[in-house]
Amino acid sequence: MQIAKTARLILRHLSLEDVPALTDILSDPEVMKYSINGVCDEAATREFIEWCLSCYESHGVGPWALIDKKSSELIGFCSAGPEMVADIEEINLGYRIAKRYWNKGLASESATAVLNYVFGEHKFTSVVVIIEPAHVASLKVAEKIGFSNYDVLEFHSRPVRLYRLTSKQWKTLRHKESS
Repeated sequence: MQIAKTARLILRHLSLEDVPALTDILSDPEVMKYSINGVCDEAATREFIEWCLSCYESHGVGPWALIDKKSSELIGFCSAGPEMVADIEEINLGYRIAKRYWNKGLASESATAVLNYVFGEHKFTSVVVIIEPAHVASLKVAEKIGFSNYDVLEFHSRPVRLYRLTSKQWKTLRHKESS
């Protein structure tokens, strides 16, 4: 099921047919450098996609496949999915993109589409991003799309920044951009 289109991407549900292509991406140590789970082999990728399928059913959101419009290739995923943070379930924005697609603005483009979907469908009142301070590229993406204030906390024994963006803040940002 497709959830959004951008200038360069189609965002759709992941499926078990995506296991080989997604394994190629998630098995890259550079792509997974800041992942709490580390690199994924085929079995771990299959388990991840099965979790995604259950998220679509239980929450109406989850990690969505990023499909390059030109090549129809799966290039990664962008997610608004459930995450336990300090014993509270939050909706966490995240993304993983194949290295050859880095530095092209695709993380920001896909994250904006996901936030438009999540807030436009009135699914949730806020979304968080959890980023290690050393992950400079991800910090830039978060700030570019509108996340600004953060708390510092420990997440899976790692120091992280937890940014939060509310639906109201998102609507204000979108209104300013369209004016």
